[in-house]
Amino acid sequence: MNKRSVFLIYVFAVLFALPVLAGQEEIVTLKLGAVAPDFDLPGADGTNHTLSDYSKSDVLVIIFTCNHCPTAQAYEQRIIDLAADYEDKPVAVVAISPNDPRSVSLAELGYSDVSDSLEEMKLRAKERGFNFPYLYDGDEQEVSKAYGPVTTPHVFIFDKQRKLRYTGRIDDSEKIGTAKKHDTRNAIKALLAEKEVPEKTTKTFGCSIKWSGKHDYIKYMKEQWAKEPVTLEPIAPNDLMTLLATNNGKIRLVNFWATWCGPCRMEFPELVNIHRMYKNRDFEMITVSLDYPNKRSDVLKFLKKHQASTINYINDSEGPYELIETVGGGWQGAIPYTVILDADGNVLYQKNGVIDPLTVKRVLVEKLGRHYQ
Repeated sequence: MNKRSVFLIYVFAVLFALPVLAGQEEIVTLKLGAVAPDFDLPGADGTNHTLSDYSKSDVLVIIFTCNHCPTAQAYEQRIIDLAADYEDKPVAVVAISPNDPRSVSLAELGYSDVSDSLEEMKLRAKERGFNFPYLYDGDEQEVSKAYGPVTTPHVFIFDKQRKLRYTGRIDDSEKIGTAKKHDTRNAIKALLAEKEVPEKTTKTFGCSIKWSGKHDYIKYMKEQWAKEPVTLEPIAPNDLMTLLATNNGKIRLVNFWATWCGPCRMEFPELVNIHRMYKNRDFEMITVSLDYPNKRSDVLKFLKKHQASTINYINDSEGPYELIETVGGGWQGAIPYTVILDADGNVLYQKNGVIDPLTVKRVLVEKLGRHYQ
């Protein structure tokens, strides 16, 4: 099964394997000829942006997009290129994230390192070098409801009188470098030449908008995670290394910890979140407790408290030194210690001490791949 098939299965599972949410407000996409709804939204640059800020531009391109959606990510560079190509022309390119981050589950972040909060938008904008305003509408979503995007991304292009002249996709292929029809660019060129837009509406493709009504979905996912079994098995140092040396085609994150270790306990919830993000991909997380074997009940109690449905082991030897020597590498014995291994057992990342969750997520998502790559 290829990566695209796996991704589509993942998307349909997320979208349709859940109870239908009742009472969702109907959102209608803005009609051609309509005047651009006003907005006053905070941006990833730390300032607020309004519709009137772009009054000097003959063409206004508003693109509803977001951080977490793989399709939106596939178009990030194309939006950057679009803004750069029209930088010296009377064209303004503005991106708006319509998603309520409270409606984005960890289960939907398997192809991303960040979700859709304003703070995480700032991280993405800085990392990718966005050269366009990136605005947040995730709290009230009133602006997004007025425009009515269907997916991320979704483009709305307005003329000098701020009447809608084009709505739809950026181009006809999310796979980078394969598009044959560049609908957004064609619309901009036509408007700059004071001509009719050749194709005024197109279908869009991407992730659904995360309206605030999806809070029930977050509750549902938490209930499902709470039902997952939490187990703990003893393992001898040599058996652990044999396990890790076995190629099972998955990226592995291995965390060495103990219940008496304060930093270990502090970082553990982040490890559980990471597991929930990527566990539906070719990824597995293994935790290894260095508590003494007679503390097994305490370790299991801690794991259950945190709903750690990871692969969990407790060191089956009296003392940590045999395990430390067996693991070797860059581990000096301090805990927590975290290492990420590729499918061949090569070290991708290791950390003596508390992890930086964002760094770990970036290592994982780049190695696991984004579905459009």
